[in-house]
Amino acid sequence: MLGALSLQAPARADLQNPRQDFLRASTSGLFLHWGERTAPAHTSCSAWESDVTAGGWTPDYWVDEARKLHAQYLVLATFHSRLGYARPWPSKIPGSCSTKRDFLGELIAAAKAKGLKTILYMTDDPQWHADGGHEWLDSAGYSTYKKRTVDLTAREGFGEFSYDNFFEVMNRYPDLGGFWIDNDNDYWLSHHLYEQIYQKCPACTLSNNNEDTPIMDMISNEQKTGMTPSYDYPQAIYTAQPRLTEADFKLAATGAWWYDGSDPAVDKKLTLGRLITNAGSSVKALMAETAQVNGVFPSNQAAFNDFANGYLTEVWESLHGVEGGGYLYGGLKPGLWNDGAHGVTTVSKTDPRLHYIHVITPPRTSTLQVRDNGYQVTAVTNLRTGAVISYRQAGGALTLTGLSGWDPYDTVFKVTTRGRAGIIDPATYTMSASPSTDGHGAAAAADGDHLTYWDNAKTLPVRLDFALGTTRTVRYLGVNQREDTVSYARSDTEQSARIKDYKVYVSGDGKHWGSAIASGTLPSARGVAFIDLPATSTSHVRLEVTSTYAASTDTTRYKRLRIDEAWLGSAYVTKGLTGASASIAP
Repeated sequence: MLGALSLQAPARADLQNPRQDFLRASTSGLFLHWGERTAPAHTSCSAWESDVTAGGWTPDYWVDEARKLHAQYLVLATFHSRLGYARPWPSKIPGSCSTKRDFLGELIAAAKAKGLKTILYMTDDPQWHADGGHEWLDSAGYSTYKKRTVDLTAREGFGEFSYDNFFEVMNRYPDLGGFWIDNDNDYWLSHHLYEQIYQKCPACTLSNNNEDTPIMDMISNEQKTGMTPSYDYPQAIYTAQPRLTEADFKLAATGAWWYDGSDPAVDKKLTLGRLITNAGSSVKALMAETAQVNGVFPSNQAAFNDFANGYLTEVWESLHGVEGGGYLYGGLKPGLWNDGAHGVTTVSKTDPRLHYIHVITPPRTSTLQVRDNGYQVTAVTNLRTGAVISYRQAGGALTLTGLSGWDPYDTVFKVTTRGRAGIIDPATYTMSASPSTDGHGAAAAADGDHLTYWDNAKTLPVRLDFALGTTRTVRYLGVNQREDTVSYARSDTEQSARIKDYKVYVSGDGKHWGSAIASGTLPSARGVAFIDLPATSTSHVRLEVTSTYAASTDTTRYKRLRIDEAWLGSAYVTKGLTGASASIAP
């Protein structure tokens, strides 16, 4: 097989590629762990298949349930190490359970008919081959097939077995959406599996679980916890956009990833919060449900799907066809707001002047205040009810007033704007820093390109200077830091590399700086950060970072600072209550 293909693909896959378009346009997927060991567990492949069929399994059920969740793709995890390594298609390769009925083919066809894609889960791991006291892998059968001895319980042998299955699946199913891979196997790497997949199946995407493997299209992050609020899943994600990222989590608050005979509750606040905060960070949400033998979901999960169908429909425009707001795609500031409020913002992909505020945790008052990021607001409405919301703008903030009747899970405000105002054009000033890593100079912090960034070469204190070329009024500094670390200390070796303590200086000649005009501490939070300044006329501005959040125990991120884009605001947008005209205040 290897010799039949010309391996001209690069060793590292493209960061952006047309095959990724479907995933990039998606909001979420449905993750299905369903196999031979789905309760009640079977040790006979034929008995499992018989019970599945007799139970009335139909792919249309899964597709319809995915559509209730407003998902765009399905990931089928049947060839799973803890589920008996079953293959839900009529395989000609012996080695583990393989069905006579083509469950995979039926699902691919049913999903395609409704505009969804099916992605197949593939495991690299033979360690659970005898889990539960039964041997799930047939080394003798595979050895006869290969005409030599191959031990499927060893990683090398299992890698070869699974490698053959990749090609069988690609040959059988031209409409397959791709593969969701549970980590790596050395056999795959030494035999250039991924490069061959991209050549043989140009529309297939590759996703990897928990490892940011560069050749793959997407990194999936499994069930991260420990953040505050608990639903704000992206706080634990450490891969910067535009790298495709996915967050996979169980809809049932407790229990296994697969159906184990129980029917745990679905926490609506947690589940919807995860979906919404992922959308608000341009992260795909892969929601795992526990299909029973017959494919039907336990009653609590089925009830949640019915609820989500109507609930999400009302605000779908704010979750689909959008990017996370406050990141490199523009938008209002997300995160912690006033009086205990918390949520995310989104911005339309087709109209960057159109924004949405998702209030997941409401404020304790009837007022919500969100940093406006320089956008001139023209109208605010409650997306669910259509009610017009009173607002004003001043001091860099959009303030919504007279609020009540908060939705228990997500109050969504639709915000229309005229675009941004009061921003000094970055093309008019020059950047410098002390120091920079080779290839990541200061100019990258103001070039408008989110594929580039300035790196401080792990040096603190460090300076980032703006030479404006002429005297201008400055009122605030905006910073988008590289979102390539978690935002809280998950462990001694997984910490935030964001700005902690800072000082800001100004100069008329770029040589004499005097005392700092502002200093303070920025929170370790995802999204855009702002430093307000006293109105000052100057031609040079300096941001000095004296410390970052990562402790010395995190040797990778200690003293590391990366900034995607930084800019200066010359004035705030000001506006009275609804109906008043906007102006730019110095």
